Amino acid sequence: MKKILYLSGLLSIGLLSIASVSRKEKPLFRVVDAGPSVPVNGPDSSRFTYTTVVSGLDEPMEMAILPNYDIVVAERKGAVRYFDNKTRELSTISQFNVFSGIEDGLLGVAADPDFKNNNWIYFYYGVGGDRHVSQLTRFELKDRKLIQESKKVLLEVPTQRQYCCHSAGYLTFDAAGLLYLSIGDNTNAEEIEGHNPIDERPGRELADDQASTANSNDFRGKILRIKPEADGTYSIPDGNLFPKDGSLGKPEIFAMGVRNPFRMSVDPKTKYVYWGDVGPDTEVPASEGKLSYDEINQARKPGFFGYPYFLGDNEVFPDYDFETKKEGPGKDPKGPINDSPNNTGVKELPAAQPAFIWYGKGPSKKWPLVEKGGASAMAGPVYYSDLYPNAPYKLPDYYSGKLFIYDWIRKWIMAVTMDQEGNYVSMEPFLPQLKVVAPMDMQIAPDGAVYLLAYGTNWFARNTDSGIIRVEYSEGNRNPVASLKIDKTIGAAPLTVALSANDSKDFDAGDKLSYAWKIGGKTASGKELKHTFSKPGTYNVVLTVSDQNGGKGTATTQVKVGNTPPDVTIATKANRSFYWDNSAFDYQVKVSDKEDGNVDQQRVKVSFNYLPYGKDLAGALTSDGETDLRYASTAKLYASLDCKACHTPETKSIGPALKEIAKRYADKEGADALLARKIITGGSGNWGSYPMPPHADLSETNAKEIAGYILSIGRESQKTPRSNNVKLTEHIGKGNEGAYVLQASYADKGGNGIESLKTASHIVLKNPLIQLEDYHEGNVNVVIATKNTGYISYISHITHGKYTRFNAIDLNHIKKIRFRIQEQGIGGTIEMRQGSKDGLLLGSLTVPEGKVADPKTDWKELVMPVKASGGIHDLFFVFKNENKKGPLFHVDWMYFEN
Repeated sequence: MKKILYLSGLLSIGLLSIASVSRKEKPLFRVVDAGPSVPVNGPDSSRFTYTTVVSGLDEPMEMAILPNYDIVVAERKGAVRYFDNKTRELSTISQFNVFSGIEDGLLGVAADPDFKNNNWIYFYYGVGGDRHVSQLTRFELKDRKLIQESKKVLLEVPTQRQYCCHSAGYLTFDAAGLLYLSIGDNTNAEEIEGHNPIDERPGRELADDQASTANSNDFRGKILRIKPEADGTYSIPDGNLFPKDGSLGKPEIFAMGVRNPFRMSVDPKTKYVYWGDVGPDTEVPASEGKLSYDEINQARKPGFFGYPYFLGDNEVFPDYDFETKKEGPGKDPKGPINDSPNNTGVKELPAAQPAFIWYGKGPSKKWPLVEKGGASAMAGPVYYSDLYPNAPYKLPDYYSGKLFIYDWIRKWIMAVTMDQEGNYVSMEPFLPQLKVVAPMDMQIAPDGAVYLLAYGTNWFARNTDSGIIRVEYSEGNRNPVASLKIDKTIGAAPLTVALSANDSKDFDAGDKLSYAWKIGGKTASGKELKHTFSKPGTYNVVLTVSDQNGGKGTATTQVKVGNTPPDVTIATKANRSFYWDNSAFDYQVKVSDKEDGNVDQQRVKVSFNYLPYGKDLAGALTSDGETDLRYASTAKLYASLDCKACHTPETKSIGPALKEIAKRYADKEGADALLARKIITGGSGNWGSYPMPPHADLSETNAKEIAGYILSIGRESQKTPRSNNVKLTEHIGKGNEGAYVLQASYADKGGNGIESLKTASHIVLKNPLIQLEDYHEGNVNVVIATKNTGYISYISHITHGKYTRFNAIDLNHIKKIRFRIQEQGIGGTIEMRQGSKDGLLLGSLTVPEGKVADPKTDWKELVMPVKASGGIHDLFFVFKNENKKGPLFHVDWMYFEN
């Protein structure tokens, strides 16, 4: 049987079949029992402690740590947030009028190196309104107030707002007080036909990076370096890439030939500039997969860093002709020529500088620790121990001279070791036990603490798991790690909550801990307590855990009193994990709400759909229930295109609202095909004089999916009944990656000053055939074979005691499990256990000893009887043979039979 693997996004969701979720705060990180940090000779990871100082931000982009450890955060939609380190209060001190489409908005913030005396703070943002410019501005910040009349505009950057993407916008200073600003290429990143964006056809200059990043007369796709002056202007420092007179290009340019230099830093000693450059998605073959590398770059001096002609170690893109669709020889890295008709700068560019570190979407042979999958490379600071002589939380000398890099999508942080000349030596995970949710910024404060800014789970959204984490290292007495657990954070008044600090700990043996609580305006002590909030309101709860040596750790949460989350449940007698051909699935959605009383049926959203591809499932389960689940992933595709710059769901923008489009075409036969053609070919005149640009490189399939998504916006989701008995047939003949998703949600009306709360429940029914290598935890080997067999992967060389775990499986109505096994080894047994490797035995299968003649074809199907087990449980499959040593057998898949 040909093997089909689920995508990583689907795997992360697992086999969860039902959940009831209300909008509560989630941790910004989780500490797992990962043992000592790698390598084993490095610092003891238990000497790092973590505190969440801010949570619940709305797309935080960059932070500025002030001398008194107050923090200013720039949120992309324009809010300037201020964290008061003494009072622990978070407030909004300004709201910029910004253009926040196509990844633009309020992007950067940095405090002046002499902030203590001059109170200057700098911002970079896309200016709202009709002028398509971004501005670098300076304000005075005093007493937690941004003085509006102090505004100085240092620099304006002309941009285009028709096509997505890449704005970058990071701000940082070097040790000499020079200000660096990273700017993305601001070029059409979608319509590139699998190549690099060098479209030289007339009218296509917005898809030609030779007009921006490779253009010496354009600020975009660059890193700028300037010296701010006291009067709100700036001067050009010595040593930039082009002469100060502007004869060869913009004199502000330090580095060019970059795509999306999202996060950067300047080595305080060598003055080398480091940045992460987010790579393209191309189909061009490369030394490692496709030429779609993300890069960590090192600029020892000003220069040209390759894009759009080269990536990685100066691997060359072919010269693709978008008119003829033919490839020609690429540029010469030693002397690239920008001969595009859209170039307004010099033609002869400096020699291209190779990347410092680079990696693609697949596993990297050169840097295996970077993992695989989606990527977003970023560069953090270079640490020197002697620059923090009296800092109480300074990192150990082990990290001195190391560069910290991190990946926003892959969620790792690495410490990169370099030699005295700055050449790469090695990398190792930094704090692997700390799983930050989308790290967005990393800075080291004057006291040596590391601050991490977490963006959170969902794109373009306010995330409860966003915020700021402070990491402290201690050589002597270690601060306690405060852990605050609360049984509920939302409810009606009076609300009694149970608070626990039981999971708090101290890594110094023998330390005695005390527990102090601040609950609203009241104080309490104790490891566990109950507290009753008698009046509606929003209350901060702060736990401080102290040891007898003065060490302290804090944890915070927030309680909202006055409104109870709705209760949404889905009842069914059917299996909650799997579907079978023509099987019946009954369900009943039950909704209640304490404050609303009689449930408003118009606020109940129910949908039941079959999603043909596993990739859609991730989008469905993270959606808010307002989007038709069949188009959850398509909605994300739409959001990634330039369309959203002209069309909003509800209101008219440059173009009509999506609801108006859906309304016009609702009853027209073939409307999806008609809209798909318009999306691909473009046009004007139907809704006004403003032309809709073509999307010639968008496939017909994707265009039809987007058209279907637009049309779905006009349909009423309430048509799905709240109770039903459905015969499951839609999946038949469509492969085994699909899933049925039943989702129900209710948003209440709010109450007692607390906003509306939404609760959602869902059931996901998947194909009962599961590949063994798709386990959620385990220690078995996986073999992938392609030669002469098509594609097949399976677990192999299984020895006694090995196991796999699969999360949240319902065994209701399951009578047996069929395994596809190859009897290649000494044989043994497969045990299925509930909850743990030693849990309740639910089934056992004996596999004989054997040796196959043809390993490509000699597979057998063996059946394991299953004992009845109610409820949803994690299942452990344990492989055993206590009598002999050696490999037992191979296993391909298992099929749950009803």
